[in-house]
Amino acid sequence: MPNIVLFSGSSHQDLSQRVADRLGLELGKVVTKKFSNQETSVEIGESVRGEDVYIIQSGCGEINDNLMELLIMINACKIASSSRVTAVIPCFPYARQDKKDKVGESRAPISAKLVANMLSVAGADHIITMDLHASQIQGFFDIPVDNLYAEPAVLQWIRENITEWRNCIIVSPDAGGAKRVTSIADRLNVEFALIHKERKKANEVDRMVLVGDVKDRVAILVDDMADTCGTICHAADKLLSAGATKVYAILTHGIFSGPAISRINSAAFEAVVVTNTIPQEDKMKHCSKIQVIDISMILAEAIRRTHNGESVSYLFSHVPL
Repeated sequence: MPNIVLFSGSSHQDLSQRVADRLGLELGKVVTKKFSNQETSVEIGESVRGEDVYIIQSGCGEINDNLMELLIMINACKIASSSRVTAVIPCFPYARQDKKDKVGESRAPISAKLVANMLSVAGADHIITMDLHASQIQGFFDIPVDNLYAEPAVLQWIRENITEWRNCIIVSPDAGGAKRVTSIADRLNVEFALIHKERKKANEVDRMVLVGDVKDRVAILVDDMADTCGTICHAADKLLSAGATKVYAILTHGIFSGPAISRINSAAFEAVVVTNTIPQEDKMKHCSKIQVIDISMILAEAIRRTHNGESVSYLFSHVPL
């Protein structure tokens, strides 16, 4: 693959290395550091003139610092005369702040749009991300956005690790994820259900209503992300009380902040499965239920196809049933 340079930010270097290995490339030389006043400094250690540059930086860990680091790296490559700069953001930061939810929130920010503006102004020509919290976030950009899906890897995991998958039911923990679960249910040729939740405030669920029959079935909760895990743990209790024999949770982005790990340990999950868009090594040391799906192949193939001018959507339109 000529005229391509792959850089890694500091948020998830293991994933970046996996992607580089799959592409048969070495990660480009970049030095990131902080001054004593906590300003971020980035120095690109090789020529990018005329090159097709890809910068991998996930929205996790120290999110604000990592976002700023990404913006500086994009700008550094752009003003160094690279031909194109693509930001590969496996977990898009501020994705949950994508709208004003209620009438009383007239002064609430739409921070996902702000992040989109910042990436564009920094000099990004293209965005590759995975399982956006809301697909409409793509419309915040005036540059091309490829929203990849973890679905192929999720389907493979279900078939290989859940022996009773033909007697399972795919469950969305909220109404917003209905499209996601129906797609997976259709490919597995099984039924789906959803849970309607009412929130008192952010990260706190007040009431849950199950829509669908899970009695004597293996329930698989599927969502794009889990943060404090209050929703999925309440959902697991609801499914078991409704007669489900086992409960699994499959999430693209395992944020697992605050009391998440203790909640998962106390909940009745067989397994909580996440992708490696966010590093999970430390969390797995404290929770044996967490399992990880590697999505580096999907990211690497998207980068290869983008670089070669091939269709990225082909990746998902030709997944075997």
